[in-house]
Formats: sequence, structure tokens, C-alpha cells
Amino acid sequence: MSVIDVGGAVRAGEELDINAVETWLTTQGLKLLGQAEVTQYSGGASNWTYRLKYSNTDLILRRPPKGTKAKSAHDMAREYHVQKNLIPFFPVLPKMVALCQDERVIGCDFYVMYRIAGIIPRAKLPPELQFDEQQVNQLCLNVIDKLIELHQVPYKGTEFEKLGKGDGYCRRQVEGWDARYEKAKTLNVPSFRYVRKWLKAHIPEDTHTCIIHNDWRFDNIILDPNNPTEVIGVLDWEMATLGDPLMDLGSALAYWVEDTDNQIFKSTRRQPTHLKGMLTRQQVVDYYLEKTGIQTSNWAFYEVFGLFRLAVIVQQIYYRYYHKQTQNPAFKDFWIVIHAIHIRALKLIGLQKIAANDKAQRYISKFKKGRGQ
Repeated sequence: MSVIDVGGAVRAGEELDINAVETWLTTQGLKLLGQAEVTQYSGGASNWTYRLKYSNTDLILRRPPKGTKAKSAHDMAREYHVQKNLIPFFPVLPKMVALCQDERVIGCDFYVMYRIAGIIPRAKLPPELQFDEQQVNQLCLNVIDKLIELHQVPYKGTEFEKLGKGDGYCRRQVEGWDARYEKAKTLNVPSFRYVRKWLKAHIPEDTHTCIIHNDWRFDNIILDPNNPTEVIGVLDWEMATLGDPLMDLGSALAYWVEDTDNQIFKSTRRQPTHLKGMLTRQQVVDYYLEKTGIQTSNWAFYEVFGLFRLAVIVQQIYYRYYHKQTQNPAFKDFWIVIHAIHIRALKLIGLQKIAANDKAQRYISKFKKGRGQ
């Protein structure tokens, strides 16, 4: 099926020493037939992902980007063991092959897993699917249900207990992301002073602790080619940990762009949540709380935190562009996105007056005019 996700050409400067990898794979007991067809998946801001296709097997290799100094930021061993230990309880993960921590092989840690062939729903669903509104709705519910299923996986008495740091997850997250924003702030972005103060003043006790993915998006989901509303794979476990499930949901909704959102958010959309049949952000929250039985009188905290966390992630990328550490033109207008996130966060916490007076409203108007809105 043509809509099955495949890799593309390997990017210049990111070539893989396939001979060294193959030699190592044979020491792990794999018999490889034919010449490897090596392709690379899009992205690259995080870990680099390659497909190694042989006549008798189909593999995926994950490694950190070059120049990574802190292994904690791209911990291949942690990501490998999370998936290997989780698959008996949550069988929509790729099967692991082996982990390599011998840097003599390709100069860094890496791991190899078997490829799950399927459809990855990115900014636009493949037109070949021809989904109607009911199918879009079913896809949406299945993705949320799979997150709920993850949050029910038992962790006590398992290797997963080592992932967490105990109670106080919400507080640690607010303080950690607050510090990251301060380090990445540039002169042309808001200080988030009101938002950061509000978050610190409204930190709840953890609702409870469970395994969380921490980067739950449609483009980390693999769909069954024969039944495209069904989830058969979940990818990118780099940030998985033990934490509060509502923090996982709030972070996921920061990426949830609706059809009624402004043009800045629409221009940055990376998943098909704008389609008719998709739940709104509020409907997602209502559905999740009803199905899990979790109660909260402080939902705004989790949604505002998710937005602030996304702002920090975007700002960390923009910081590299601002200081000419990267020339990627796609990052040029990220500072405007930060302002748009700031306005949404202010509105969520009821500071409409501040949001209305924020100078970013002018940037949004300018952005719309530039696109003929």
C-alpha cells in the first residue's frame, strides 16, 4: 500500500557506517541476506532514525545526533530498555533486536529494532485513505484509548520503578521547564512572567503515578494498513517516565490544533487534529476523565503547563537559530510562535486583558496579512 510510511534519502553528513553495523549485528545472532537498502526518516532534531531493509528482514536503527555531549539527553540504553520491558504489557511497540554501547562500532550508543510497517498520520492524512467523518472520529478515539491503556500498565514491582523519582512529579516538571526557559530566552520573546508565576502558585498534588509517554502525538503512532483506524505501533519513547497521567494529557493537547485556531497554530500543525470528526481539546479532556475516572478541579494547570512546556521546546530550537548555531530557515519565525503560545496560556488562566494588550497581537496581525488572511 502506497500510504505505508517509508524513509527517504540519508541526509548529507548523517551517513551510517553500514559495514560496521552489519558486522556488529552478526555478533548478535542475526543472519542478514542481500545488500542493505539504507534510508532515513524525516526529522533529526532528536534522535536519528534509519531503516535497514534486507531481503529477509526489515530493521530500524536509532542513534543520537552528532555532537551530543550529554548522554542523558539522548539516552539510547534507557529508550531501548523502556521498550523492551514494556512490550509484554503494551504490545504495540517494536520488538527490540539489540543495544550497542561499544562506541568503537559507529562512535556512539545505538540500538536496533524490527520495523513495524504501517501508516504514520502526520499533518495531513494520506488522501488515499478517503476517511469520512465517522472514520476520523474512530481514529481519534482509538489514539486516546491507547494512551489510556498505557496509563493502566502496572509498574510496581517491575523495572519501571527505576524510571521515577517518587512523589512531586508536577512540581519537578514546573521547576525544571521554568529553568530551561530562563536559559533559552532571547530578547524578542515574552518572559512568560505571569504564566510562570501562575503555574508555580497552582501546582497540584500528583493525581497518581503511572507510566507516561511524554510525547504523545499522532505522528508517533503507526496505523494498521488493512484497518487504518487501528493503532498497531507507538514510537519515540525517549522521554517516557513515571509521572502524573494528566501531565501527559496536557502536554499532548499542546500539539492539538483545531480548525478554529488562529493561523499561527494552523501553520505549525503536525497532526490531523483539524479534521471533521476529531474531538476538540475540551472533548478530549472530558472523554479521558470519564473513561479513567480521574477527577480534577484544576484542569487549567495541566493545559497551561503543556503549552508552557511546548513554548520551551520551541524556544530551545529558536535559541540555536538566534545565536547562529543553525541556519535552518524553518526556525526563523519560531519567536512569533512563542508569542502565540503565550497569548493562549494567558487566556486559559483568565488574563484576557493582559493577553489583549500583549504586543504579540500585532505580530499575529502581521503574520495573517503576510499570508493573505
